[in-house]
Amino acid sequence: MANAIMKATISVLVALFFTSSAFASSDAPFMVAHKKASLTRLKSGAERVSVSIDIYNRGSATAYDVSLTDDSWAHDVFALVSGNISKSWERLDAGSLVSHSFELESNVKGMFYGAPAVITFRIPTKAALQEALSTPILPLDILAERPPEKKFEWAKRLLAKYGSLFSVISIVVLFVYLVATPSKSGAAKGSKKRR
Repeated sequence: MANAIMKATISVLVALFFTSSAFASSDAPFMVAHKKASLTRLKSGAERVSVSIDIYNRGSATAYDVSLTDDSWAHDVFALVSGNISKSWERLDAGSLVSHSFELESNVKGMFYGAPAVITFRIPTKAALQEALSTPILPLDILAERPPEKKFEWAKRLLAKYGSLFSVISIVVLFVYLVATPSKSGAAKGSKKRR
């Protein structure tokens, strides 16, 4: 299920990227925002949620009075640990990127479905504020029972990550050893010729 949601999210991002090229040709800002969240289990029995939001101006004009608000986190489930759920910037030039992050903590077990963050900005040619939404996050299973990590799981991860590098280095070392070490049969023939 998570794989299908991930594929759907990637499809939406690709579609936004291609449609942003069409809108970028007009003389206006075009905001694309990506929201990410990750979970970290604490020893105290709580779970920490790290949220980061990247905002890209894919348009050809500057956006002014850019404001980000992410108030989809229920106050009875999450407590703000660091940062703020809102942030504002004076301007966001065409082709530039800004990021914002904050951390929350939860002691409540269950699934959480976060809504997209809201980005508002002003265009000098229009009187009304413009609004854009970030991508939604994948569902978070807070304080879920996770199977214990197996004994040699770290070795499997290292082998998967560095196995090919280890093989190449081993082959090079073996080749250098074979070239640098004289063979015994060649040394025996050389000693017989001297007699």
